Amino acid sequence: MKKGIWLGIAAVIGASAFAFQQYKIYIPGILAQWREPIGDNHAVTWAMGPDAPASGERPPNIILIMADDLGMNDISLYGGGVGQGAVPTPNINAIAQQGVSFSNGYAANATCSPSRAALMTGRYPTRFGFEYTAVPSGFAANLASHNGASPYPVIYRKELNHDLPAYEDMGVPHDEIMIPEVLKARGYHAIHIGKWHLGEAQPLRPTSQGFDESLGLRAGGGMFMEQDDPQVVNAKLPWDPIDRFLWANLPWSVHWGDGTRFRPKGHLTDYFTDNALAAIDANRNRPFFMYLAYNAPHTPLQALKSDYDALPQIKDHKERVYGAMIRQLDRRIGDVLKKLKDTGLDQNTLVIFTSDNGGAWYTGIKDHNKPYRGYKGTFFEGGIHVPMMMRWPGHIPAGSARADVAQHLDLFATIAAAAGGTMPADRKMDSVNLLDPKARRDVTFWRSGDYRVVRAGDWKLQIAKIPNKAWLYNLATDPTEQINLADKEPQRVAMLRKMIEDQNAGLPKPLWPGLIEAAIRIDVPLNAPWTKDQEYVYWAN
Repeated sequence: MKKGIWLGIAAVIGASAFAFQQYKIYIPGILAQWREPIGDNHAVTWAMGPDAPASGERPPNIILIMADDLGMNDISLYGGGVGQGAVPTPNINAIAQQGVSFSNGYAANATCSPSRAALMTGRYPTRFGFEYTAVPSGFAANLASHNGASPYPVIYRKELNHDLPAYEDMGVPHDEIMIPEVLKARGYHAIHIGKWHLGEAQPLRPTSQGFDESLGLRAGGGMFMEQDDPQVVNAKLPWDPIDRFLWANLPWSVHWGDGTRFRPKGHLTDYFTDNALAAIDANRNRPFFMYLAYNAPHTPLQALKSDYDALPQIKDHKERVYGAMIRQLDRRIGDVLKKLKDTGLDQNTLVIFTSDNGGAWYTGIKDHNKPYRGYKGTFFEGGIHVPMMMRWPGHIPAGSARADVAQHLDLFATIAAAAGGTMPADRKMDSVNLLDPKARRDVTFWRSGDYRVVRAGDWKLQIAKIPNKAWLYNLATDPTEQINLADKEPQRVAMLRKMIEDQNAGLPKPLWPGLIEAAIRIDVPLNAPWTKDQEYVYWAN
């Protein structure tokens, strides 16, 4: 009898341990819901500007639209489009066609948080310790436990967890100057709509960093709709531990100002756009700056059924859902542009469009960033070469093209110049005014841990410790990085390596440590079979 009891106890313990391992991935979301329950949907009322515009010349309105994980080949302007051209993007294309397109537009980083930090401050984020994308510790632990079929082990520095600040404190320091703070002196009303991912604690929120009003996601993402909504089509990615973590924990919720979470209305791309249209109406009689930061087409992949049904020619389910998200995004950006015309603001509004980094390797979509090699999480062109375009009638000639390097960093100086604002003079700024035809960015740097890159003129050097390798490309003759010249050009490698070392000398330590390093292949997505001959780099975060 005693033996049977002990066997029963052992069985219960074993079953409990198994259940815990199976369901522990849900713990972060459960704890978040306990700390801050999600309330019911409620109306958002944007602060109304004056009944009539002030007399005299008015500085331009500025709308900065940022997509999330949008690849170069997702935009049909460049000759591509999702599903081999099945998803045209006429409204996004129109921004370039009616203004200027930067064929060498670059993200400031290959992942979202540091890119956004650079854009908002006009400074390399490593200057103030913002080196890695902000993620909770549970996220890193989840990735560390899933190596899949990779022959290269995930490196998890669990001991560094004691140096990790609270997730809500991982953001841009409050004493950094952001774009809306520069615009305040020019009388701008500043609006944030969409993704933030630059800190959730009170001093780090949009409303503490110069924005008058904010509606959206303080964290790095959210569900677009309820998973069981009859109008949604979901595409889960079983090969991707990031995707499993997101589906298990992301809420369908938003924050309004400093209030608590509540449910939005409909698909987030629609919800953010509808509120952008309302905010334009409310501010039609005063200069405004709007940072419209969509979380599309980042995972989790969720599309409206109506958009999905419009793309039967795309046979792969995940790519069809992704394409439907792009279709919706382009349509709603078109609604923003139409609103500017309908309100008479079109001629006096600078509209900028870009993506925070290239398309992601974990979606399993092969040609995200075609014709470039690499994905999000790598400093190959596919990870950082992004759409960048702007229109401002009467100031930017329609159909213009610029081939010089334009970087997220440069949007700070560009927006300040358009508004007649003054650049900060008390700190090192890394931003170039793209509205000045004579302004040129000769050198630009990227860094994540020991993976570091410089582009100087047409030459680009990438160096990494894992693998211990250098990649040197002449982008004038080899823009898609096919021929590594590192062995043939040792002197140039040494010169560019010295530039990287000089750039990094004296920079502060990261505000939080990189807990994890994992291999990302350059030429194939995550769901492709692993082979030892595939080129890869370890990404630190």
